[in-house]
Amino acid sequence: MPRPDHGVLYIVATPIGNLDDITRRAVSLLEAMDAIAAEDTRHSANLLKHLGITTPVFALHEHNEAAKADAVIARLEKGDSIALISDAGTPLISDPGYVLVNAARQKGIQVVPVPGASSVLAALSCSGLPTDRFAFEGFLPVKQVARCKRLQDVVDDARTLIFFEAPHRLLDCLQDMCTVFGASRRAILARELTKTFETFLDAPLGELTAQVAADANQSRGEIVLVIAGNTETPMLDARNKVLFNLLRKELPMKKAAALAARITGVSKNTYYQFGLEDPQDA
Repeated sequence: MPRPDHGVLYIVATPIGNLDDITRRAVSLLEAMDAIAAEDTRHSANLLKHLGITTPVFALHEHNEAAKADAVIARLEKGDSIALISDAGTPLISDPGYVLVNAARQKGIQVVPVPGASSVLAALSCSGLPTDRFAFEGFLPVKQVARCKRLQDVVDDARTLIFFEAPHRLLDCLQDMCTVFGASRRAILARELTKTFETFLDAPLGELTAQVAADANQSRGEIVLVIAGNTETPMLDARNKVLFNLLRKELPMKKAAALAARITGVSKNTYYQFGLEDPQDA
């Protein structure tokens, strides 16, 4: 492969598990770079050694990205070609890189994607859930109250929902999903994708939660949760409408919708939409 263009930032996807899941283009470019910016140099060293790549590597992660971005931009402006890789998969997807890419764009530096593995798309493609419209929500908040609030924000979303979750928080997350989405909502737990112990569990949230609670192995490794979208039109009964109308006489509609949602468990989006459609009742 000819030498890459000067002064270009390449965003290079790497394997999410199986080290053979890397494109020939990615290998050629990584070999030809002036430097590679890696989320964890120790982790990436294993992949680069496997591929026989000796290109210099430096660390670029969430704790130093803001401080290092200017220095990387300076190298690019001088003509160096640099590849950005994450620990696994496509960079910037719940991984560092946004600060650098945004800064490069602002400076008029060419940013080139080198696509490849993505755990988000791998899980979605094998989930059996609709793939024409989906929303990637990344990692949910650590604290339960904030986590439930985030889930409440998307409870009425008709799109397939995709989440990352840490193994030690998986059971708590599933329990909160049962509470917010309902135990009957279909869900897929995709674990250790492309690795030896790759697993797909497909069940209603209540059953899936029970399976994970009964088998500690299901809370290990890299985890992607794919949740069915809400295909039912949310309905408000007469009592909920009365409550909401009383609240919005005293509060702005957004605050009234949020408070009504906390009291009744119906999503705030449902209340807000009702308020838009029925303004005369305020």
